[in-house]
Amino acid sequence: MGALLVYPWIASPFFTFQVAGQALVLGLIALSLTFLAGYGGMVSLAQMTVAGMAGYAVAIFGTSATTEISLGWPWWVAGGIAVAIAVVASTFIGWLSVRTEGIYTIMITLAIGVAFYYLCEQNYTVLNGHQGFHHVLAPVAFGVAWIEPVPFYYLALFWALFWYFTVKYVLRAPFGLALQGVRDNARRMNSLGFDVTAHRVAAYALSGLIAGIAGVLLVWYNGLVAPGSVGTGALINILVIAVLGGMRHPIGPFIGAAVFVLLQNFAIDLLGTEYRERFNLVIGTVFLLIVLFSPDGLLGLWTRARIRFRTDRRAGASTRPLPHNNGRSSW
Repeated sequence: MGALLVYPWIASPFFTFQVAGQALVLGLIALSLTFLAGYGGMVSLAQMTVAGMAGYAVAIFGTSATTEISLGWPWWVAGGIAVAIAVVASTFIGWLSVRTEGIYTIMITLAIGVAFYYLCEQNYTVLNGHQGFHHVLAPVAFGVAWIEPVPFYYLALFWALFWYFTVKYVLRAPFGLALQGVRDNARRMNSLGFDVTAHRVAAYALSGLIAGIAGVLLVWYNGLVAPGSVGTGALINILVIAVLGGMRHPIGPFIGAAVFVLLQNFAIDLLGTEYRERFNLVIGTVFLLIVLFSPDGLLGLWTRARIRFRTDRRAGASTRPLPHNNGRSSW
């Protein structure tokens, strides 16, 4: 915690904003997927779509360069409406998809994501087509310009910590325990009197709240929102981040996001400038290696390394010769 708080004071503005700020925001969106998939057993590819809906709402109700569409309402009104739209949209997606499981849930959520992408691409009246909205900047509030690297980092860190601890609390609460029970055996939970559908839809609503806030932060970070922000590649990236970090702990998506952003920024140094467009090859190779050698992601590797270290240390202690006892029997 202390390292996170002092990080902006020892890191350059690039690492504070471009790396850490972006990783925290992407980690938040991936956290919403981890909550659904890791603890609810529902793999949704529409989390970036929900975040994108919030981003578009901020641009439409708030301020952007497209003045003929943007309404110019205060940032707190636009942000509140954006988060509300994200929650409603996520709840509706959950209501549609919770009656299916496995690959069918993935296909339904993917279809919703692709449909929203083409809606953004083709609708010029409200969504401004393929141009999207530019200059959707973070506000100046309480005398602070939140677009600056250090304020934006602390804003993203606040929401990341808030939802990290909130998700941990929810998982230990009766709702979270019931949700994990639904994940493990929905039929048994139903026979015990739990409303399986209601628990799943409620999980989607909570994940929509997380993704909506992250969507507002993401559009402030990028300063724009366009169809590319909610394209198929963006949907898959959130899944890659969640799997890369690990879905068995709320810290996993933030670790995955940090690795993803570092690779995104420094893949050129690994491959050379002539292979600038081969970033997806690097992230795909890393993703494949992680899945092959650790299905639990980087957290799984860390857990196994820690267990092995403790086992080796105990084995070393058991084979260590006993201290000299001056010739007296230990009995």
